[in-house]
Amino acid sequence: MLPYINAVFEYPSALIGASVDDVKLIASFLISYPLAAILKRIPDSQPWKKNVFIILIALFYLIGLFDLWDGLRTLLYSSVGAYAIAYYVDGSLMPWIAFIFLMGHMSISHIYRQILNDPQTVDITSAQMVLIMKLSAFCWNVHDGRLPQEQLSDAQKYAAITEFPSLLDYTGYVCFFPALLIGPAFDFVDYKRWIDTTLFDVPPGTDPSKVPPTRKKRKIPRSGTPATKKMLAGLGWIFLFVQLSSYYYPADLLEDSYMEYSLPRRVFIMHMIGFTARFKYYGVWSLTEGACILSGMGYNGFDATTGKVFWDRLENIDPWSLERAQNSYGYLGSWNKNTNHWLRNYVYLRVTPKGKKPGFRASMATFVTSAFWHGFYPGYYLSFVLGSFVQTVAKNFRRYIRPFFLTPDGSKPTPYKPYYDVLSWFATQLTMSFVVIPFIILGFGDSIKVWSRVYFYGAVLLATSLAFFASPGKALLVKKLKARNRPYVTRTVSQEAVRPPTLGLSSDLGRDIEEAVQEIKTEIETRRRRGSVVTMPTGDELRRVIESKLGRKLP
Repeated sequence: MLPYINAVFEYPSALIGASVDDVKLIASFLISYPLAAILKRIPDSQPWKKNVFIILIALFYLIGLFDLWDGLRTLLYSSVGAYAIAYYVDGSLMPWIAFIFLMGHMSISHIYRQILNDPQTVDITSAQMVLIMKLSAFCWNVHDGRLPQEQLSDAQKYAAITEFPSLLDYTGYVCFFPALLIGPAFDFVDYKRWIDTTLFDVPPGTDPSKVPPTRKKRKIPRSGTPATKKMLAGLGWIFLFVQLSSYYYPADLLEDSYMEYSLPRRVFIMHMIGFTARFKYYGVWSLTEGACILSGMGYNGFDATTGKVFWDRLENIDPWSLERAQNSYGYLGSWNKNTNHWLRNYVYLRVTPKGKKPGFRASMATFVTSAFWHGFYPGYYLSFVLGSFVQTVAKNFRRYIRPFFLTPDGSKPTPYKPYYDVLSWFATQLTMSFVVIPFIILGFGDSIKVWSRVYFYGAVLLATSLAFFASPGKALLVKKLKARNRPYVTRTVSQEAVRPPTLGLSSDLGRDIEEAVQEIKTEIETRRRRGSVVTMPTGDELRRVIESKLGRKLP
């Protein structure tokens, strides 16, 4: 640690009532902005200098600011181990060997953190958690780079590493300082394309007036304005967290005075405690994303028609979408998005055998992995396992209840759709408030106690819904949907594969096709913004792509 470094942060620490380490953590995020501006100005023709600068700043953060010598060794062991496994081990087991090594190594840090039990001290676990996502993805990408292209999905082709990286590039990827301590995580291919500036290539034939402006001879577009907006948003969220946390504190749920309130008031307080806790994450993730944007790493292409530049490549949180989410998919999909990307591409889809469709087992494996990745507090497992059941229930409601509030072809809402939207929003927020509270409380006994104080309403609602969809009631809904949508479900599957099916389809296959088509559209739009010349497949080609997404043949 640099001499007297703590003295700089003692006054602001006392002023806002936070620990010195917490203030230093926020300061490190803010310091990353001018440092990212310097990084962006290092000549594009000398990427090795960028790598060296990144490594030196990472060492300053770990040693000069936080005195994390043990943490530095921890990150070194994980990084060297993953690099060696990816280099020396070949075959389909390589990524799993690396995954077990990385998760096992991280579990030691989690156990130590729980023994220490000092939430006001910054340790290495957060940085290691981010690193585990990057390194396990790196090993999968190396594995994919050794396979024939026809065996890979489009996303896997994009991220595959066909040429093993140099030690300097790999170390720069590991140490990328704007995202070192709490993320966001990203694939090596994004780092490589950023450092060699191919990330900013302009598609041929683009109107020059629509190309994002740059300074001098740099290829990185101007990013000061979007980065500043993210920084101000992050500081705003942190200010709200500081203000509200004095009113809504998790320990209040365990006090006897909490039971003096009515049940609706107790549920509201529990919701507000989770709501307030999210502000902290909104703040720090916005700050780190802003620094990534300023460095150019957040660049995600531009619209060739309007010239609008997209800076959402590393977006980790969408507060507006989360707070008004009408189902668990929208809720969880807007939270910690890069972790969701990692879990989906490197756990959920990887545990599913080829030719099979991911199901409940894959969902459960993903939730358990997420809990294990967070640590060993029982509250994590209560939240994530219960969350897997929430996903199943939400999917059933979307497939068998929501179509009744759309026209038979699924193209327009009925007059009753707004009521469904409000009720689904309320149910989602109410259920997720119940589900996530153990994640905040952490202890098993305390979590059960808090749940009991609101009469386990979330678990009761989930159990009731699961029982209904396992009963003849589901068959009755399917029958009514078929009768209601009959004019629209007589089309052949091949016709559905040519054009996107409607939301009103009552069959699971129709819904799966719709989701696959939407995913294809999203991937194509993303690749276009990144500079690839791609078009929407049609006819037999679209059919083959959909079959690849579904993992099965269409009739």
